[in-house]
Amino acid sequence: MVRRYALVVVGSGPAGVAAAAAYRRAGGDGPVLLVSADPDPPYQRPPLTKATLRADAAPTPTPLDEADDLGDTEVELATAATGLDPQERTIRLGDEEVGFDRLVLAPGSVPVELPGVDPDAEVHYLRRFADLQALDRAVRRSRDAVVIGSGFIGSEAAASLTQRGLSVTMVSAEDAPQRGRLGERAAQLLTDLLTGYGVELRSGVKVQSIEAPRTIHLDDGHTLHPDLILIAAGVRPATDFITEAGLPLHEGRIVVDDHLQTPVEGIFAAGDAARGQHAIAGRPINVEHWGDALAMGEVAGRGAAQADATWREVPGFWSEIGEHQIQYAAWGDGYDRTEVSEGPGALTIRYFQDDELVGVFAYNAEQDYQAGREQLAAEEPDEEEN
Repeated sequence: MVRRYALVVVGSGPAGVAAAAAYRRAGGDGPVLLVSADPDPPYQRPPLTKATLRADAAPTPTPLDEADDLGDTEVELATAATGLDPQERTIRLGDEEVGFDRLVLAPGSVPVELPGVDPDAEVHYLRRFADLQALDRAVRRSRDAVVIGSGFIGSEAAASLTQRGLSVTMVSAEDAPQRGRLGERAAQLLTDLLTGYGVELRSGVKVQSIEAPRTIHLDDGHTLHPDLILIAAGVRPATDFITEAGLPLHEGRIVVDDHLQTPVEGIFAAGDAARGQHAIAGRPINVEHWGDALAMGEVAGRGAAQADATWREVPGFWSEIGEHQIQYAAWGDGYDRTEVSEGPGALTIRYFQDDELVGVFAYNAEQDYQAGREQLAAEEPDEEEN
């Protein structure tokens, strides 16, 4: 006998939990199942590279507040989705077929694995709480670390590891952290913050290979032998299980409209794994951040309950480099000029495309950030492919 649910939600991250909760709030009835490959109950992921990693105490997960609203939702953890049949309205969970009337796909993303890594090499990735537990054990027996990648996850983790007493080197193919995405002035700020914590930057170099147990060969001929290696080379959508399902994909992301619905009625996608049509931007946008996932999950859950909702939230995020907070909101990464405003210990960068505001970056400038977000929400950017 096939189990059947009014709604199945795949993913216990912010998008999935928000979708399940929003479905009930919007009047959705019938049994609801939320399933996740993660073995831990819903928790906040941002602290994994920030406060939780910095703490000397044994790590504990920070519960996801939105999980309090799950009510009678049935939650199955440590259960991977392995296949989907949209026509039959069934999803495979492990070896079991489960039926659904409505489906929200919010499986999130998984770390990009670096090529050239010996299968026996002792390397760490940081995406789930279990990853943090393994990393914490390694930190306690290490004196130095190499972080590979200068994105925000790598930058946050590098600063946090120095606060745990480790000597940290960051290796990146970028000439400066985030320069290609955020520009010269933001890259200089990130460089200053990282080096202020004692992080050594090795920029403009690539990892050729990692040899077991912990030997890193760089393309400039240098070799590193750290006690700990953390790879933060980006993420990819966790959508391998639906590649044969016939849903439209763009670089692994599930293509959805501004209601976050796929071309198959009643099947929605949200969060990192979705490429959503943004109602204000008028074009598809990819996001990989916590607040965006919550907003998308809310829209998808309401849609599953047949309540009208469109994705209108301005994409953005915040980051902590040690004790320093950065905020950023933007329609995409394209811009042709910037305006920089600086004050004592503060920095604001406004990004423009054809004289239209398309983004704002703020460090110790909350008012500027909020004003920029409001302006972005009030304007409709040019409809160019992101």
